[in-house]
Amino acid sequence: MTTILSIQSSVAYGHVGNSAATFPLMRVGCEVWPVLTVHFSNNTSYPSKRGPLLRPEDVHEVVEGIDELGVLGRVDAVLTGYQGAPAMGAEILRVVERVKQANPAAIYCCDPVMGDVGRGMYVLPGIPEFVRDHVVAAADVLTPNHFELNFLTGRDATTLPEVLEAADALRAAGPDVVLVTSVVVDGADPDTVMMVAVTDAGAWSVTTPLLGRTFTGSGDLTAAMFLAALLETGSPEQAVGQTADIVYSVLERTTDLDQRELALVAAQEDLVAPRFGFEVSRLR
Repeated sequence: MTTILSIQSSVAYGHVGNSAATFPLMRVGCEVWPVLTVHFSNNTSYPSKRGPLLRPEDVHEVVEGIDELGVLGRVDAVLTGYQGAPAMGAEILRVVERVKQANPAAIYCCDPVMGDVGRGMYVLPGIPEFVRDHVVAAADVLTPNHFELNFLTGRDATTLPEVLEAADALRAAGPDVVLVTSVVVDGADPDTVMMVAVTDAGAWSVTTPLLGRTFTGSGDLTAAMFLAALLETGSPEQAVGQTADIVYSVLERTTDLDQRELALVAAQEDLVAPRFGFEVSRLR
């Protein structure tokens, strides 16, 4: 059974970070060991929140305890999202190294949560630079959105060929696989959005309708489902197709129910048998 060590934030109400990734990963058949970086009452898009920011030392202690059980070698992948502060990011990289020492075949999948179009950077100062200068080189799989891709590569990719060139530049810095989400390029249908996966073996895209609203936690869900599919199939082409089908189906159900938070429980069948299916196009 695939085992994923997921180091992310957690909320009591709603679904972001580990609260968006753990249940879907389990539902598709993965064993998940969640390690928390924060435990808030709710996500930060609300007017207020309560709860503790955990320290890098806390993450270290939890992973130390797992290792003392002698099971760290079972981990097939480490998954991370929002990193909080550079010190937490540094601790996460130490955990990744530790996991890979226990299991050299393990991979690191990083969702480099930093910002988005229209919002700019929404993380603490120093995080974007830390991700660019340190995390990218350590990652095997990276899942930036279009905005984050531009920052990490110092480019302004506005066409599909430019997106592919930027993804290749990012891969040259470290990761074998880059999944670019929320891709919007010149000339595209404004009512659609694209997801692009790029590897040495090729590049593939999936285009889905644009639902026209913001879904907090959708990036966390996307990274988790892509990692699970990649580990299961070994095929980036299949993984990007499965991910697009699942994520769109969940977001469509959330929209239909008029929920602010992802409708993960109501849409749980979509995690294993999505109601919508989209064509995967080979780009090269």
